[in-house]
Amino acid sequence: MHYRRASRVSVAAAGLTVLAVLTLVGCDSGADDAGPAAGSGPSVIAPGGPGEANRTLSADEAQRQRAEDDSPNSADVSYARMMIAHHTQALEMTELVPDRAESSKIVRLAERITAAQRPEIKAMQAWLKNHGKAERDGAHGHDHATMPGMATQSQLKQLRAADGKAFDQLFLTLMITHHQGAITMATDVKGQGNNIQVEEMADDVVAQQTSEISRMRDLL
Repeated sequence: MHYRRASRVSVAAAGLTVLAVLTLVGCDSGADDAGPAAGSGPSVIAPGGPGEANRTLSADEAQRQRAEDDSPNSADVSYARMMIAHHTQALEMTELVPDRAESSKIVRLAERITAAQRPEIKAMQAWLKNHGKAERDGAHGHDHATMPGMATQSQLKQLRAADGKAFDQLFLTLMITHHQGAITMATDVKGQGNNIQVEEMADDVVAQQTSEISRMRDLL
């Protein structure tokens, strides 16, 4: 009887010991797992300069690099060049409004677009000049067809031929698409660029043109 009782006590004690060891191992494992996770984050693809390969940085590395050096990269330069051409087409469209639009609201909208985008073109031209970059990339510049939201030559021809309500509707349709394309470009450079001034200009484009898209949709 005494032997059996002692055996049961020993078995129970051994079970508790095993449980304690497993618990400690589990705690240690959890602590180890938590360590790297706390210090890690999503990786960031950092575009290199012209002729340089892209680099993969941790979120912390990207933030430190941005704080230390906001030198323009290829994404910043490409954005400024393309947005100049993009805005220029928008101004070509707004110049048609006074002689063709029926709605006074469309006229006022076009005036606001012009007032916003002319200074933005000048700011981006000045930015390129300050950083020693040409306004066009080589002899050919940017292909308009590759830029999101750009109206085709056929669509511009239709807009020039339209008048009254037909003009108003086509203008709004094309300009909404045009603005959406600009927002796409601005959002892209915010993720891919490195220069703070370009990011600020992109923020302005997103805010201004998001508001104008909402206004134009109300006029359709």
